[in-house]
Amino acid sequence: MPRIELRTEIKASKEIVFDLSRSIDLHKISTEHTNETAIAGKTDGLIGLNESVTWRAKHFGIYQKLTSKITEFERPNLFVDEMVNGAFKSFRHEHHFTDFNGGTLMIDYFDYKSPLGVLGKLADKLFLKTYMVDLLEKRNETVKDFAESDKWKELVT
Repeated sequence: MPRIELRTEIKASKEIVFDLSRSIDLHKISTEHTNETAIAGKTDGLIGLNESVTWRAKHFGIYQKLTSKITEFERPNLFVDEMVNGAFKSFRHEHHFTDFNGGTLMIDYFDYKSPLGVLGKLADKLFLKTYMVDLLEKRNETVKDFAESDKWKELVT
């Protein structure tokens, strides 16, 4: 099972970074290039414990749907979203937030299983893991950009 670990230093409070990270609206902004849109469940605002969202997005030239649910929630330190339905066999995304150098260290652990057995493992090595890292890094750059400016006030009030 591949694991992606990302660390992002952000010059903003844990509370702001935490809330931006669970913002459906910020997620839409960070994934504009995939035409990602929330089509069911929580479709805007801040997602919370036991809430789910279904996304529709274009990846690898194909429109796909993915539903994830918040399964753990400890504001402002941690939340976890897990796939309920979608293209992966499974995934679990842990979002950790700690005080760091007067700001926040955001740590992502993204564990996933690809479908299709050996073919899925080959896809992981050839392109999928890199694609997922790029997608998560883009999201984190957007969180950082909003948190370190006044733009966060547009999404978190």
